[in-house]
Amino acid sequence: MSVVDSVTKALVPIHREGWPFIAIAFVATVVIGWFFDPLFWIGLVLTGWVCYFFRDPPRVTPVGEGLIVSPADGIVSQCGPARPPSELEIGDEPLMRVSIFMNVFNCHVNRAPMDGKVTRVAYRAGKFVNAELDKASEHNERNGLVIENGAKQIGVVQIAGLVARRIVCFVREGESIAAGERFGLIRFGSRLDVYFPEGVRPKVALGQTMIAGETVLADMNEVSSETSVLTRVS
Repeated sequence: MSVVDSVTKALVPIHREGWPFIAIAFVATVVIGWFFDPLFWIGLVLTGWVCYFFRDPPRVTPVGEGLIVSPADGIVSQCGPARPPSELEIGDEPLMRVSIFMNVFNCHVNRAPMDGKVTRVAYRAGKFVNAELDKASEHNERNGLVIENGAKQIGVVQIAGLVARRIVCFVREGESIAAGERFGLIRFGSRLDVYFPEGVRPKVALGQTMIAGETVLADMNEVSSETSVLTRVS
């Protein structure tokens, strides 16, 4: 293996959405550093952090009919029944919801939880309260998707956080998407909610670390009629 190949494999790719921010940070670092040398090194560290934030590492998605995988890196902050946002139009009855909180050090590229067709994309303007709070699902700026596969459908909601100011969605209604495929990104710190089909129960626990496109949230082949009790991070 050549040195070039080794370096290429060692470096984590940067998502295209990040390059403008990296360029701005680097130029600002050079300009400010020209007038005050210590600020150059501080700016260089911040530029490195911007590169880190927009990293887009490859992921290996589990293969299996009916699997729902995590759409985001982060920590499970909510797990229990909740009413889905009205704009998704998937009913008013509570569905099992798993919320994944992403801090500013997590990879923020979002990946599709399952194979299927995107039947709805719905954006809703809102506030920017702490995404760890339960009320963020209702009050914060968000963008929701409905993905259908046969008779099964799930809701996926990108929720802006306290410092997030931009939700990016790469897919449109009518498009097909594969499990683990990139569908969006949120800048800077946020949350993803996944609403399961009725009767599907999660295979994850509160506080568990998620890896987008890899961690299995649930198996739609395992349907239960039991009602789960809402649990939250205290």
